[in-house]
Amino acid sequence: MTKQETYETLHQQVLAVLDGEENTIARMATVSCLLSDVFAGRFFWTGFYIVDPLKPRELVVGPYQGTLGCLRIEFGRGVCGEAAKSGQTQVVEDVHAIANHIACDSRTNSEIVVPVFDHDKQLIAVLDIDSTEFSAFDDVDKEYLEKLMSAVFAV
Repeated sequence: MTKQETYETLHQQVLAVLDGEENTIARMATVSCLLSDVFAGRFFWTGFYIVDPLKPRELVVGPYQGTLGCLRIEFGRGVCGEAAKSGQTQVVEDVHAIANHIACDSRTNSEIVVPVFDHDKQLIAVLDIDSTEFSAFDDVDKEYLEKLMSAVFAV
């Protein structure tokens, strides 16, 4: 299967599993699990950092699959913080070339971070996916992950 076909199958699988589930944390946990499973070996860390309602310019770790994640990330700090601040997906071929990269696990070499918006277009989280490979993410990942986040959370 091509990467596009894998994402299309995954998209349908995620929507089927989440049909009727309204809880955001349950939705995040399910997405993390399925993404991690489908892309096992390619994705090293897959999960969410949630906008903290008590500190709205800070992300706090949410559901994830992988090694220990950072607990908190300020908007603008690192790849996740930049995605939260800008509202734009960040695709980083080499995290070691980023001056303010936060190394939660030194084995991470590339990363994609997708902002997650609710139905009111308010930022609620970011989806963070790390890989031990350099240049592991491309426009296909960006397109399909953005589409998935919109289908799951902007409803």
